[in-house]
Amino acid sequence: MTLENPSFDPIPFAAKDLNISARQVAAVAALFAAGNTIPFIARYRKEAHGNLDEVQIMDIQEKLTYYSSLEARRQTILKSIDEQGKLTDELKNKITGCLSKTILEDLYLPYKPKRRTRAMIAKEKGLEPLADLISKQGSTGDPETEAAKFINPEKEVSSGDEALAGARDIIAEQIAERAEIRALIREAYFKPGAITSSPSASGSDDDSKYKDYFDFSQPISDIPSHRYLAIRRGETEGVLRRKLTIDAEPQLKRMREICSVRPASPFYPELEKAILDAYKRLLTISVEIDISVEMKMKADRSAVEIFAKNLRSLLLAAPYGEKAIIGIDPGLRTGCKCVALDATGKYLDTLTIYLSQGPEKENQAKIALATFIEKYPPQAIAVGNGTAGRETEAFTKLLLNEMKSSINVISVSEAGASVYSASAIAREEFPDLDLTIRGAISIARRLQDPLAELVKTDPKSIGVGQYQHDVYQQLLKDKLDEVVVSCVNHVGVELNTASAPLLSRVAGIGHGLAKKMIEYRNEHGAFKSRNEVLKVAGLGPRAFEQAAGFLRIHGGSQPLDASAVHPERYTLVEQMATDLGEPLDQLVGQVEIVSKIKLSRYLSDEVGELTLKDILDELKKPGRDPREQFEDVGFREDVMTMNDLEEGMELKGIVTNVTAFGAFVDVGVHQDGLVHISQLADRFVKDPADVVQAGDRISVRVLEIDLKRKRISLTAKKKQTSATPSNGSKPRPKSQVRNNRPPKKESGFSTNPFAGL
Repeated sequence: MTLENPSFDPIPFAAKDLNISARQVAAVAALFAAGNTIPFIARYRKEAHGNLDEVQIMDIQEKLTYYSSLEARRQTILKSIDEQGKLTDELKNKITGCLSKTILEDLYLPYKPKRRTRAMIAKEKGLEPLADLISKQGSTGDPETEAAKFINPEKEVSSGDEALAGARDIIAEQIAERAEIRALIREAYFKPGAITSSPSASGSDDDSKYKDYFDFSQPISDIPSHRYLAIRRGETEGVLRRKLTIDAEPQLKRMREICSVRPASPFYPELEKAILDAYKRLLTISVEIDISVEMKMKADRSAVEIFAKNLRSLLLAAPYGEKAIIGIDPGLRTGCKCVALDATGKYLDTLTIYLSQGPEKENQAKIALATFIEKYPPQAIAVGNGTAGRETEAFTKLLLNEMKSSINVISVSEAGASVYSASAIAREEFPDLDLTIRGAISIARRLQDPLAELVKTDPKSIGVGQYQHDVYQQLLKDKLDEVVVSCVNHVGVELNTASAPLLSRVAGIGHGLAKKMIEYRNEHGAFKSRNEVLKVAGLGPRAFEQAAGFLRIHGGSQPLDASAVHPERYTLVEQMATDLGEPLDQLVGQVEIVSKIKLSRYLSDEVGELTLKDILDELKKPGRDPREQFEDVGFREDVMTMNDLEEGMELKGIVTNVTAFGAFVDVGVHQDGLVHISQLADRFVKDPADVVQAGDRISVRVLEIDLKRKRISLTAKKKQTSATPSNGSKPRPKSQVRNNRPPKKESGFSTNPFAGL
């Protein structure tokens, strides 16, 4: 029998799944096959694929990979069954037409090599004919009489009851391995099935962070990722017991129908026992494992997507720009480490001051910092937001006020700075500096350009994830790498100032080439043009094609090198300048002149309208930074710690993390507050990411303060100025008003805004 399926083409299936035309999917597949990267395909091959964005291109890659691996698995399964001599035409057609890995494995299960089971042992005892007799449910005969024929002490069958038990084991395994029955049970779990949790014997503490899951139940189809991951974590920590439940009777009824039971048959009671055994002993256990794995994968994907969105927002946060900065890493016992950087981020000098060791030390700190500021005049001072951050910020502002200086003091997130300062990258950058000084440098550089600095730190350390340590780590790593690469290429990289970690994220380069580019730059000086990159050892035409458009050189010999125009289109732009009678350097950045270009003159088989529009946009604003303008948060001066908070207090804050259940906001008290999803807006919010993103500046109001558990509950809803509801109905009595808090608990849902943490 021929096993190969050379006609299998994943493109139509991927196109149907993604609702993208097969032509577009085929174009993307061809571009991938030619060795192109996602950023390059999305930016410079728009005509080929019809202007798909990066997300759609990534989805196509994922789907094509899925169907390719499915086909490889299909061929392995067909070969295995054929070698057993059990591959019928009917079975082959089922396997060949299968488009789901789960169903494919169900079809293979009866033929899959497995450990020695009770059914195998029964077959070895020669009981398969008795099992067949029971399954056929003849209208005449007697099970006990038939079973007596199989008594054989040599095969360890000493009675009719043992023979019947062995036969039922065979039937139960056959039933449990039927693909349609497994699909039935699996569907029952996902639709009417529920997940429940309760405290373990050692986990019933009322102060437990898992107490909202001590008496919990929710449909499997409805449970959000953060709740499922919270329950699994509680189970891992020995605090919770988790269980998946379904109503057995409807499933047993369908199983009887599939097995075509005949209650009038004398063999029916034996078959009924086998069906019950298959359900309880084999199906529910194995399918529940499959469901748990599938739920975990779904929750992982959801959590990873949330992490990815937060990371993207953080990486694309507005830069302060190429300006001289003094960075301060606050410290109590070891003092505050101050560093001065020039506009390019070059480290100049350091200073340590002590603010918490008495008036004399504080006065010395004032004099020392004032001298440092005068020696290295900054355009802003970046203060880390960790321990003593607000106090250091207040001290610095007071000093600047005494100096009659207008220098801005800006609070900067320290998340991940300590990880960077102890990393190999930091040691390579600053081998002679203490790690605390490296941390201060990182804080200052984060203000100058968050993206350029944060790419040096493991994304999991930046503090914007949700259950990042509970999800499948390879999935998380791959997704976060995608985000970092996407952001770097979206913004572009200044070739002559970029670090190796930043350059390594440019399409087509990687870590090895990035180091060689830095070595070349150190040896030969600044790159004078993009084409000079081709002189770097190991960087060939293919890597150059992928990377060149994302590299920027300002002040070089070719004005287009500062833009996102790809070198492959330089000749075209030069022709445009010639046609207008303008020098190329006068064309770049001159909106009025560029507006005179008629696109229709330059359309060709190679260059379409999409590419031409991109070129014109770049010529109008060459090398523009797509990120927003920087805006300071502006924390309240009178609020420094949680003890300063009061219910009803209005504050400004910055969103630090967006989860499935709400958003965490830094309001300047060293402890982020939570705006529950029900408090994010004056309308219904399905997904917090629809309302806020990490890095957003928002106004909030304090709802509750829990000093013992260090929790702050906030609302972003507008304050009600009238007792009359917005819908015009009569106001409720005070006893019924719930101060704009989440509704009372419903089945499976917690009103605790911190549930699931």
